[in-house]
Amino acid sequence: MDRTTLFSLVLLSLLSTTVASTVAPKETDDDLLIRQVVSAGDDQLLSAEHHFSSFKARFGKAYETEEEHDYRFEVFKANLRRAKTHQKLDPNAVHGVTKFSDLTPGEFRKKFLGLKRLRLPADTQKAPILPTNDLPADFDWRDHGAVTLVKDQGSCGSCWSFSTTGALEGAHFLATGELVSLSEQQLVDCDHQCDPEEKNSCDAGCNGGLMTNAYEYALKAGGLQREVDYPYTGKDGTCKFDKTKVVASVANFSVVSLDEDQIAANLVKNGPLSIGINAVFMQTYIGGVSCPYICSKHMLDHGVLLVGYGTAGYAPIRFKDKPYWIIKNSWGENWGEQGYYKICRGRNVCGVDSMVSTVAALHMEDKSSEIH
Repeated sequence: MDRTTLFSLVLLSLLSTTVASTVAPKETDDDLLIRQVVSAGDDQLLSAEHHFSSFKARFGKAYETEEEHDYRFEVFKANLRRAKTHQKLDPNAVHGVTKFSDLTPGEFRKKFLGLKRLRLPADTQKAPILPTNDLPADFDWRDHGAVTLVKDQGSCGSCWSFSTTGALEGAHFLATGELVSLSEQQLVDCDHQCDPEEKNSCDAGCNGGLMTNAYEYALKAGGLQREVDYPYTGKDGTCKFDKTKVVASVANFSVVSLDEDQIAANLVKNGPLSIGINAVFMQTYIGGVSCPYICSKHMLDHGVLLVGYGTAGYAPIRFKDKPYWIIKNSWGENWGEQGYYKICRGRNVCGVDSMVSTVAALHMEDKSSEIH
């Protein structure tokens, strides 16, 4: 065996074991990512048709006509190609088939994103600067009882309402010791708060909104009801708010500095934080720590909840012990890591540090003196 042949064999062996190079050189676009979505050790190359059938069965997908089925299959294959691109741009995460793989990027944005352009209400304050010397290396509010179960917004651009309720749920827990699931539907139906100088920043139910607007609404309305008293429907409806059933009230809210240490300090002290993010890589996200090479810090289109941060779990080895944020999403537990998203800290990736707000709930003694 000559030296050139030996070198080629060694190089091929190395490539076959690299996480970011899971696709063999001669695989077609339709077959890409298959090794990422089948079980470990499965060497069989599945067809795109089989892959699509598995996708439909797993997520209960059904199409009314053969034409719609064929169209969705083409979209599915295009999303496989898109996920392959995402994998190259974001090699520390795993990208592949998700529940959204039969949607075009435009459909995905319209149905599942809905963050309006930031314009702060008049009552908004800047969060005070907090000490950062004694911050824990890792922190997760799920471990301390301040986070409700992952919810699902459905095909409604109401992400902003879930981010809002998540932050107020955490603040209410800190103030009262009680974790209560709050009503997103109240915000969808009743919150039409907007700045008179910026009509495009109005909260508009399934057509989008803004967390700081929602805090302003809750402050003026007196608070939010329990989810069980005002259940989520996933569509715009008539306001049925009953002030006598308010369970969590806003004391004040503020925006947090872009400084990541200040974000961490506010998270630890004040509970989960509402944040905006650029969700361009989230349609194909399966797991791991997302740290894309290229992602706009300014085109924020999705409202989520920051619940913690960590330092372990990066891959490959050169990224070991690098920090990341832990984000609760509102697309159900059958997306991402049981409904959660991890994104790296340190350089405002996808604008994760650009739109951060914290809310304080009324304490129990304060609430007892309220007249509803």
